[in-house]
Amino acid sequence: IENWHISDFHISDARPSVEAGYAEHLSTRGDNVAQVAQYLYRNHTECFDRVLEAMSERVPGVSGVEAKPTEDGRLVLRFQDQAFRDPFIARFVSDGTIKMFAYLILLYDPKPHPLLAVEEPENQLYPDLLLELVEEFRDYARRGGQVFVSTHSPYFLNGAGLDEVFWLAKERGFTEVRRASTEDLLRNLVAEGDKLGTLWRQGLFPGAGPQ
Repeated sequence: IENWHISDFHISDARPSVEAGYAEHLSTRGDNVAQVAQYLYRNHTECFDRVLEAMSERVPGVSGVEAKPTEDGRLVLRFQDQAFRDPFIARFVSDGTIKMFAYLILLYDPKPHPLLAVEEPENQLYPDLLLELVEEFRDYARRGGQVFVSTHSPYFLNGAGLDEVFWLAKERGFTEVRRASTEDLLRNLVAEGDKLGTLWRQGLFPGAGPQ
């Protein structure tokens, strides 16, 4: 249980510079993202290069990220925009940029947690990026970590498969877990090409949402 990771990422904690130190895994609140980025850069270059490649594809203009030591013994994240000569430190980049970088650092961890739980990863992220994020959660699970994600985003849900989606429904005073793959209507509509997020918005998940 001590190796489980419950992500409660706070952008405000990831922005400031931190004391230089050593960290292999992202903390629950993400306040050590600069330290983990430095660790991956120094010890797992291939993983860090994949993070940078994904960042450059999803955040317009970002061509590099580095964890830079300061003269007073701290560590600050710097984001290089290809349109500017000097990089921007973390406090001056958007919430979505910080959050995407932190999620990539988490999901490209060379040693996945046995269980990873993330609440509403869609917050502060551009909706069109969520399908790729779903696939990265899926890849994380394939590498050995079980993943639980709670979401209220139909865009995120559109990237999920029938066997990956569950929801909670209240029935006669009790809460039960329901599975998308056991609902005949959902199976038939998905087979015809419909997306789960769209079907959820249409009210076709029995018991999901306000009643």
